[in-house]
Amino acid sequence: MSETIAQHPDRAAAPVVSSDGTDVRYGRILLKVSGEALMGRRTYGVDPEMTVFIARQVHEVHTLGVQVAIVVGGGNIFRGMAAAATGMDRATADYIGMLATVMNGLALQDALEREGIQTRVMSAIAMSEVAEPYIRRRAVRHLEKGRVIILAAGTGNPYFTTDTAAALRAVEIHAEVLLKATKVDGVYDSDPMTNPAAVRHERLDYSQMINDRLEVIDATAVTLCMENSMPIVVFDLNQPGHIRSAALGERIGTLIDGGDGERK
Repeated sequence: MSETIAQHPDRAAAPVVSSDGTDVRYGRILLKVSGEALMGRRTYGVDPEMTVFIARQVHEVHTLGVQVAIVVGGGNIFRGMAAAATGMDRATADYIGMLATVMNGLALQDALEREGIQTRVMSAIAMSEVAEPYIRRRAVRHLEKGRVIILAAGTGNPYFTTDTAAALRAVEIHAEVLLKATKVDGVYDSDPMTNPAAVRHERLDYSQMINDRLEVIDATAVTLCMENSMPIVVFDLNQPGHIRSAALGERIGTLIDGGDGERK
C-alpha cells in the first residue's frame, strides 16, 4: 500500500494562525507556475512585470507564515514535447526543457529577493554554479527557516511533465496542498476559451479528473496526488490575491481531492 501524506509526522501542521490573527488553512504549499504564465504579455521569454506580480503575491502569503515551495515550467522558452513532435529525440528535448525551467527559476528568484524574501533555487540536474542540488531534507530545512524554495529542472528525468514534478515534490516535502496556477479560474467541462457555455467545476474527485480526461493537469500528477491524499487547487494566477486566498482555504478555482471533508 502506498504511504499517505497523513502518515508523515514532519508534515507541516494546519491550520496555522498568522501573526495578525489570520487563520491559514495550509501551512506549507507547493505552487506550480507554468512557463507560459511567466510570459505575461509577451509571446516568448520572461516578462519582468509578471515575475514581480508573482513575487508580490508570494510575499503576501509568505508574510502570513506559510512555507512556500514553487515548481516552475519552461514552456515560455522551450517545450520538449513540441520539439519531439518535429523529430527531435524526446529525451534530448525534455532535457532542454528542464534547463529552461532553471532559467525561469533564476528570474523568479531575482524578483522574490527584490521583495525581501530569502530564496533558494534547487535543481534536479546538477549545476552548482547557479543552483543548489535538490536534496529533500535540505529543501524541508530551507522551508523551516522561512525561505522560499524554487524547484527547477522537473524531476531530473525525461518523459515526465512539470505537473508531475510538482506533485512529486509536494509529496516529498510534505506540502499540504498543490496549487496549480493557470490562465483560467478552475477546471471546466470543456475549453472555456473556445466554448462560452463551458461550466466550471467547484470541486472534483481525483478519479473524475482522470476518467473524464480533464487535461488542466496531467493524469500522472493527479494519480500521485490521489495515492497520497494531496489536495489540488486549480486557480487563475492573474487575479491579485489568489495565492493568499488559496492558502487561507477560501473558495477559489477548483478543488480536486478525494471528496471527503468540506470546503470553507
